[in-house]
Amino acid sequence: MVVAAEQIRNLNKYERSILLALERGMKRYSWVPLEHLRAATKLSESEVNYRLSRLIAWGMVRFNPVPYDGYALVFGGYDTLALTALTQKGTLSALGSLIGEGKESVVYEALSLGPVAIKFHRVGQRSFSSARINREYMEEGHCPWLVASKKSAEREYLALKTLHPVVSVPLPIAQNRHAVVMSLVDGGVLNRTPLETPEKTLDEILENVRKAYAAGVIHSDLSEYNILVENGRCVLIDWPQWIGTDHPNAEAIAGRDIDNILAFFRRKYKIRRDREVALQWVIG
Repeated sequence: MVVAAEQIRNLNKYERSILLALERGMKRYSWVPLEHLRAATKLSESEVNYRLSRLIAWGMVRFNPVPYDGYALVFGGYDTLALTALTQKGTLSALGSLIGEGKESVVYEALSLGPVAIKFHRVGQRSFSSARINREYMEEGHCPWLVASKKSAEREYLALKTLHPVVSVPLPIAQNRHAVVMSLVDGGVLNRTPLETPEKTLDEILENVRKAYAAGVIHSDLSEYNILVENGRCVLIDWPQWIGTDHPNAEAIAGRDIDNILAFFRRKYKIRRDREVALQWVIG
């Protein structure tokens, strides 16, 4: 859950400096030593301890006493840094209610010049080892959850910028740390949305997959769970795991995406399409 807006508004400049110092320090440490925080912020020990106690109470920082007194930024603190930066830039003016939650992200409604969505990536909050294995863009060595989540957000934002508006994806607006701001899609998930013309919808999805492939992008995790239907139009979402068409396994991975979509329409609407014909049409 994102930290309460009131706590973000009440954040003292010293507390923000500690959050920033933790963010930098976690590139070197799993648990940032108290001495490092004192040196980085140039605050007294009593001041640092007081501010840390508040940040811990607000769910922004975690403390670990073994083998030394160390502190780590957790998602509440990382959310706070991202929201503060986006607000200062004028990208966001308010945060709304939760509208979606997946294995590695949460999505909130927010307000910019109009309604938007903000997606906070949460890579590894359930299984970081699995995330490291399954994401080829993860670096070897020390890569804490927060860094991995930032990389995930950067990749999704790059995919959206590459594909929009040729492919039906949300409009990318901004990205900061592990957060991506995009246009709000007012629609339901494909697997829970009754379709009046399922054949036409299947054609539309395959056409968008084909256009993405032509742009050099393969979703690599496409299914009925990350396609939204807005006023009869399909919108493909959740792009952090995309790969390029120059990947050595590009055809197989594109085929897996198509398999998932064809299986859904076959199961729910009894529509049968030849898998090889669909794949060859997509990859051209």
